[in-house]
Formats: sequence, C-alpha cells, structure tokens
Amino acid sequence: MSKTTLSPIISGTMNWGVWDKNLTTKEMENMIQICIENKITTFDHADIYGSYTTEADFGKAFHASKISREKLQLITKCGIQMIAEKRPENKIKHYEYSKEYIIWSVEESLKKLKTDFIDVFLLHRPSPLMQADEIAEAVEKLKSEGKIIDFGLSNFTSSQTELIRSKTEVSFNQVQFSATHYEAMTDGSLDYMQTHEIRPLSWNPLGTVFREDTKKTRRLKKLLSELVQKYSFGSDTLLLAWILKHPAGVIPIAGTVNIARIQSLVKAVELEMDKEDWFAIWTESMGDDVP
Repeated sequence: MSKTTLSPIISGTMNWGVWDKNLTTKEMENMIQICIENKITTFDHADIYGSYTTEADFGKAFHASKISREKLQLITKCGIQMIAEKRPENKIKHYEYSKEYIIWSVEESLKKLKTDFIDVFLLHRPSPLMQADEIAEAVEKLKSEGKIIDFGLSNFTSSQTELIRSKTEVSFNQVQFSATHYEAMTDGSLDYMQTHEIRPLSWNPLGTVFREDTKKTRRLKKLLSELVQKYSFGSDTLLLAWILKHPAGVIPIAGTVNIARIQSLVKAVELEMDKEDWFAIWTESMGDDVP
C-alpha cells in the first residue's frame, strides 16, 4: 500500500525540455506554478528525459520557484540506457538494474531535482536480465535512508510485477492506457493491480485520437463531438474522464504545457460519465460491440 497521495491528474515532463518544448528556467518555473494552481501537484520524470537533461532543468526551475517541497510530489524512473552525449559509455540501447546502478541513479536524480527524497521511484521498463533480489536490496536501502518513499514499476506485465513484488513491495505501475490503447483493461493488468493494491498510472492517456487519422480515430471523433454537446466538456476532457471511471483508480499523466488545455483537463475529475457513454467510447474504439 502506497504512502504517497498523488494528484488526480499528473503532469508529465517528458517534453518540457530539449526533446520538444525547450522551456526556459522561467517558463518551467511558471509551468510548475500553473499546474499546482490547477491542483496538478504531481510531476512525472525519468532520468532519460531530454537525453538525461530534463530532471536538472526542472530542478533548477523548482529551486528558483521557492515552492515548498511539501506542495508537490515527484516521480522519477531509471533503467533505460540510451545512446546520448551524457552517457558516452553506452554503445547500444539497453537496460541496467544492478543494485549499485539503481542507488547511483536515485542519488543523481535527487541532485538534479534538488530534493532530499523522491515520492515515487519506478523501474522504467522490464529487463530480461533483471535480478529481483538485487532490485529489492537497492529499494529497501533507498527506503531505509529516506531517499525514496514509494517504489513501483513502469510498463511491467502482471507476471513481471509478480516477480518483483515477491521480493519487495510494489505500489505503482505506469502503463499505456487510453480509449485507443485499452489492452491493460482486457489482458488482466488492471485486474491484477486492483487485486494487489497497485495504483495504475496511465501514460499517453489521450491515445492517438488527436495524432492519427484512422478508421478508429474517425469513429471516436464522431462520437466525442456528440458527447461534447451533451456534457459541455472538450473531447480531451472526456477521454480523461473515461480513464478515471475505471475502478482500478487509474491516474492519467498529461504531457501538455498549454495552459488552457491544463485547465480543461483538470475538469475531468469533476465529470461523471454515464455508463452507456463509457461503453460507447470503448465500442467505437474496438469497431464492434462489446464481447
């Protein structure tokens, strides 16, 4: 059971830095303030974001903001070894989960984020070579030293999660889940998480609705345009409300830095979608009636 309470919607920082928006320190500071003002108090990071630079950029902005550490929650991840200027030793993309590396990575994230502790620390992607005992030793040491509060996983299957939780407590699993990518709901992943009190976090919660022009997205856009009239909320808000209705308690991670969109998305928390509308969205995504 997690000790950390996260905001109902999480701000994803993957595109804040050089990978996309290239926000200045002042712009990043402003974005942190705006998110908190809109009750988005949790910020999702990974060491690799911005090719190992975004954590430090965020930390600089957070330090400049003078915001109390108690007002926000920080998530970060480690494990993916990218070919990047900051990691010249990497010759091929791979995963690293030795005890020494996990501890080193957390300590690096603490320095970059300018904080004394990480609220939620995740392993970014499963490795076929990961040793559950070694991972557990690292996690328990980091917890005992107060460097991490809660531990979890990202993109782990139920069987991979079971392997890790047989050695140490797993409180979160960050998975892909949206109206267009609903497999976590049908392959048993969300059921497994409910059974073991693991809180699901959803990356890419809007799916491909606004990014691809396919039969699926055209069907969904048509339905959403009708639901917008019914609920007086935007399509993006409706898509988050669809996720929030699931009994597993999925928390969506929104990557936008558009202020109007942030203000729109947080309204999903207030929206109680009718059951038939929820099933209508799933039906249009599948292109067929529910089984």
